[in-house]
Amino acid sequence: MPSDALAGRRILILEDEPLIAMDVEQLCREEGAADVVIMRSLSETGGAGDVRKRFDVAILDLLLGGTSTLDFAGELWDLGLPFVIASGYTDIDEILKAFPGVRVIGKPYAGKELMEAVAAAGRSATSI
Repeated sequence: MPSDALAGRRILILEDEPLIAMDVEQLCREEGAADVVIMRSLSETGGAGDVRKRFDVAILDLLLGGTSTLDFAGELWDLGLPFVIASGYTDIDEILKAFPGVRVIGKPYAGKELMEAVAAAGRSATSI
């Protein structure tokens, strides 16, 4: 039975590993997300401004095919789009310094932990 933790939310999953992306998509749908879109590269996004218009929350992998998404995350941060970082990247000090309050979920992660972080980010969007 679906939860409503992400009810009505439009979620972007920026992840280049297909199996991980599909798993996260299913988790989001089970939590009630209205729309879930997987993108595998920064070029698919249309830029941070377009992402801000289309989505309520983003889940970002830090490396897509060897390309860092930190600059893109900074653009989303500046635009006020909440996001969660889900990555195997282990040195998170620079991330936490650049994006205070953003949850960083290490891979491999528990689905429940990731969905709690995404739901919390989504709640922060409604209070902005």
